[in-house]
Order: sequence, then C-alpha cells, then structure tokens
Amino acid sequence: MKTECMYDRILVPTDGSPESEDAIDEAMELAELTDATVVALYVVDTSDYSALPESKWSALQEELYAEGEEAVAAVAERGEAAGVEVEELVVEGSPNEVILDTASEEDCDAIVMGTHGRSGVERFLLGSVTEKVVRHSEIPVLVVRVSEE
Repeated sequence: MKTECMYDRILVPTDGSPESEDAIDEAMELAELTDATVVALYVVDTSDYSALPESKWSALQEELYAEGEEAVAAVAERGEAAGVEVEELVVEGSPNEVILDTASEEDCDAIVMGTHGRSGVERFLLGSVTEKVVRHSEIPVLVVRVSEE
C-alpha cells in the first residue's frame, strides 16, 4: 500500500554558483525519496540594477536571463540523471519575494535552499534572502549550509 507523500513539489532556488550545489544535491535526494518534482528557480534580481539607464538594462537583462536559463538547465540535467522530473523557471524581481510567490503559485510543498554562511555584521549589512524566506514562508524550508571545501 502506497502512503500519501508529504512532498510532491520541491522548490530549489539557484543562482548557478558552486555554492548552490549543496542545496541542489539535497533537493534531488529529497525528490528521489518522495517521488517529487523539483521546481528549479533562478531569480533575475532587478533591485541591483534599478539605477541603470534603460538601454544598458536591456542588454544586461538579456545576459542575466541567459545565465538563469543555463542555471536551471543544469538542475534539469542533474534531475534527468537522477530520474527526477524538473521544471525550469527564470523570473524577474526581488529574490526573496519571487521565491515565496513562486512557492505559492507553483503549489510547492517545501523549499530547499542554501545559505552562504554569512554571520555577524556581514549578514546584518547585506541581508539574507534565505533568512527572509525562512521567516515568511508558509511551507517548510530546508536550509543547507554551504560546505567550506
């Protein structure tokens, strides 16, 4: 008898960096265990570029979207190798808001994301997307500490 699974859809935000690899690994393992779909999300952070003239923003926006497509495609490749279904999304906006909105809109049951391990003043000054997501999420958030290798 198959029991009802706790996780059907798992959101994994990625920025394409090596630091996001640990969270992707964890999301894939959880998806394999629960037969869940992984929703790979890359956020084009518009807040970093709000002061740019429109002509420069257009060129940069194209580059950022291409970077995002590459990042979520890499997650999809890993999913294919693991036998996990992966949906790919590239969305523009404020990262923590987009992550929370996407989790809701995509009917996700959990969010798996990394932390860059900032602490003290650095975290306070820079803010933390992960911290904001943890504080405001209505679904479980699995935070994976980045390995220091």
